[in-house]
Amino acid sequence: MHKIFKNGSILVNSESEMVALGQQLSETLQGGEVLGLVGDLGAGKTHLVQGILRGLGAADPAASPTFSLVHEHADGRIPAAHFDFYRMKSAEEALGMGWDEYLSSGSVLLVEWADRFDGALMPADTRWLVLKHVDATVRSVTLAG
Repeated sequence: MHKIFKNGSILVNSESEMVALGQQLSETLQGGEVLGLVGDLGAGKTHLVQGILRGLGAADPAASPTFSLVHEHADGRIPAAHFDFYRMKSAEEALGMGWDEYLSSGSVLLVEWADRFDGALMPADTRWLVLKHVDATVRSVTLAG
């Protein structure tokens, strides 16, 4: 179990702990949630998503969608879609790939770099996960919103 601090942050000491945290988070998901992951390169966003997808029972949670922008995972207990907004040039690009349809699909939406475009695409009830470097191996994860 991870130690939760007064500010709601959790310290994570390794990639495997980040994956385990994601698996724990998946237990709270019921479908239709949007999780916005924010953090610098190497903060652990993809490892956290991998853990969530494993926890949901996705057959192949390993890939980051950096080059395809979205990966759909329909084979778990709840369908999920993993997005990466890093390479998108505008909010219109996300809308053009069917963002609104994904929002109404009932799938869990996992969005790396969700704060791009000032978070304008994210619904009001988005669960924000803020990941930060503490040192070379330790990361903090804070649930905001």
